[in-house]
Amino acid sequence: MASHDRIAEPWGERAPYGPGESWPVRVDSHLASGIDADQVDRWVQSASLLHSNGDAMDIAVSGGRIVGVRGRAIDRVNHGRLDPKDLFGWQANSSPDRLTAPLIRQGGQLVDSDWDTAMDVVVRRSQELLEQQGPSALAFYTTGQLFLEEYYTLSVIAHGAIGTNHVDGNTRLCTATAAEALKESFACDGQPGSYSDVDHADVIALYGHNAAETQTVLWMRMLDRLAGPNPPVVICVDPRETPVAEASTVHLAPLPGTNVALMNGLLHEIIRNDWVDHDYVTAHTVGFDELAKQVADYPPERVAEICQLPAQQIREAARILGTAQHLLSTVLQGFYQSHQATAAAVQVNNINIIRGMIGKPGAGILQMNGQPTAENTRECGADGDLPGFRNWANDSHVAELARLWNLDQMQIPHYAPPTHLMQMMRYVEQGSIRFLWVSGTNPAVSLPELRRIRSILSQQRLFLVVQDIFPTETTELADVVLPAATWGEKVGTFTNADRTVHLSDKAVEPPGQARADLEIFLDYARRMDFRDKDGAPLPPWHDAESAFEAWKQCSAGRPCDYTGLSYAGLRDASGIQWPCTAEHPHGTERLYPDGQFWAAPEYCESYGRDLITGAPLEPTEYRAMNPAGKAVIKAAEYLPPHETTSDEFPLYLITGRTVFHFHTRTKTGRVPQLRAAAPQVWVEMSTKDADALGVSEGDLVEISSHRGAIHAAARISGIREGVLFLPFHYGYWDGANPDQHDRAANELTITDWDPVSKQPVFKTAAVRARRIGAGDGHAAPAPTNTASRPVAADIPPTRGGPAACDDEQLSTTGGAR
Repeated sequence: MASHDRIAEPWGERAPYGPGESWPVRVDSHLASGIDADQVDRWVQSASLLHSNGDAMDIAVSGGRIVGVRGRAIDRVNHGRLDPKDLFGWQANSSPDRLTAPLIRQGGQLVDSDWDTAMDVVVRRSQELLEQQGPSALAFYTTGQLFLEEYYTLSVIAHGAIGTNHVDGNTRLCTATAAEALKESFACDGQPGSYSDVDHADVIALYGHNAAETQTVLWMRMLDRLAGPNPPVVICVDPRETPVAEASTVHLAPLPGTNVALMNGLLHEIIRNDWVDHDYVTAHTVGFDELAKQVADYPPERVAEICQLPAQQIREAARILGTAQHLLSTVLQGFYQSHQATAAAVQVNNINIIRGMIGKPGAGILQMNGQPTAENTRECGADGDLPGFRNWANDSHVAELARLWNLDQMQIPHYAPPTHLMQMMRYVEQGSIRFLWVSGTNPAVSLPELRRIRSILSQQRLFLVVQDIFPTETTELADVVLPAATWGEKVGTFTNADRTVHLSDKAVEPPGQARADLEIFLDYARRMDFRDKDGAPLPPWHDAESAFEAWKQCSAGRPCDYTGLSYAGLRDASGIQWPCTAEHPHGTERLYPDGQFWAAPEYCESYGRDLITGAPLEPTEYRAMNPAGKAVIKAAEYLPPHETTSDEFPLYLITGRTVFHFHTRTKTGRVPQLRAAAPQVWVEMSTKDADALGVSEGDLVEISSHRGAIHAAARISGIREGVLFLPFHYGYWDGANPDQHDRAANELTITDWDPVSKQPVFKTAAVRARRIGAGDGHAAPAPTNTASRPVAADIPPTRGGPAACDDEQLSTTGGAR
């Protein structure tokens, strides 16, 4: 047993292993001060809530309260390891400022209420608007952090009982492009690869994916491969010097907004050198000739000029990709939140497809997620799509859903594509949406151009319901606030980025009057008296397990088939990957191993879209293009971003995450160890840009765009010249200048989105910076052991101290050296 400061060492100790070997077990745990393992009354099964990796853990309970966590050694995802946010984040549950009673707005103020009063207000306003304007007056905006059972219930209520097309999740901000890129290439959502591909890969390419800070345990797995014999070669695409970049053989740091040009350049070299599996392409794909024609116009010299990269570096990266025997490609926000997001992510798919690197150990694609249950948001239709990866443009799929829910087919909206979040905000702004129910997310900090968002959410004509566990910048604007239970306080399932389903059991009671989100949604449905065609209650289920059984029926025969899963089975086996059926009772590790895709015209989830305009393909167009249901190779030309730098705003701003916080810090900001590691906002800039601005480490800097200005301490880092970075986590709930609005990164970002996935653009805002004060010898409040590492050697290192130490038990079974 070793004790490690997991703030100073976020990735813990190495357990080296070689290709084809099993990743050694290492069990991480952390208990509250003064609590020993023998004082734990019981351990309750769950998985991580503060990232998308899906790390299995057990919750320690003593005296009716949560007192710690430990990783689960038997689980396929993490083999016992935990992220620093997992180790310490459970403490937020017992924060003294939890919402414990409903609030309603009276006389301009939020005041304590009770459930009957609050729900009566919500129901009365819902019924008024349904009678006056119809279903399109109501909208629902949810999260990527609830449970599957809760999303499916919300989907049935919104799509079925009410019949509104205005449903989306905050997954629109983080992984909408992941889903859309998979739909474009394979005509269906669903992760082709598996985390276990790390165990076999000889090349791992990470595109806009700082796995070290966003999927920390997955990065531990990669680090252990890198520390073992015959390590994989790593390619990193990121404008910052992340830990991934440090470990890479080739680090490509393109100018923001040029990802499609870079990908076209890599594909140009792969095709020019004939590093193509022509047999696979001929047998299993359509569209190769168009791709070859498109990328012929992107030789390395042209791409180097667009991306401001050395041409030889592009050639070297292409050679590694083109000659890999087992290529694993991963993608995240650096591509998803950028200009031409889907087009760029699809080109990553294209590399693996034309190389025949799909469905084999070590050869796959991970279009990653940003939240723990983002996959469930998509599967269940809480992102606006139809549940079970059904195709809204296929009448037979809508009819199938209507039979499941026992509704008239026309009750389920399918007259147009689902309304994405940014369009919903426009409809609220214009006044056609008059009721917005926000659950488990904080748009007053997380959406772009916050001055506009605050104005929209503050409208008198909008009735705003916010369901959350803490007071936030968004609850402050609400008409009704509903206190929710959270992880450890309720039961449900959730699915991670590689399709692994976990069960989270209830460990403790929620505080005060807080209720599980499922209970809140079902209470609303009963009070609204929603009924199916035969007069039975809709939804018909009454608790989490009965909701899960109903979901299994909905998923039956669809790509995300859960019919082989049960609560009992998940308790016994820990995580299991879907599809899980009677034929595959232990789940499915990889999709498409035989080159057979879920792309048949009558079965597929999507007919695809134009990668430039976003216009959906007609069913007849898709059938003509892909009658045999093959993988689709889609090409795209590079287009410059809508907002580019100028003399007035000469720098690009990108936003992102740090390993120590999650989203808008509503949970992690209430955890002492995590808050101390990254207590305040900072701005990263290169040495050259800092010198030009007369800025030193720790100086106070004003960063401004066309939309606003914020203040942050300067961190001089290894970021590429001409680019600034701000973490987006910091808002105003903790009392930091709540009326000045000078801290949140999204004060500066632009109202713009990818035409295909509709994901907002957080990576290409044009800004300027100026020094407004001295740092007085103090360094920026940024971690020193992450991508925000300072170039100066004399900055005190990030430490956690005794309170941040975990117990780490290393098992060297399974191939460790």
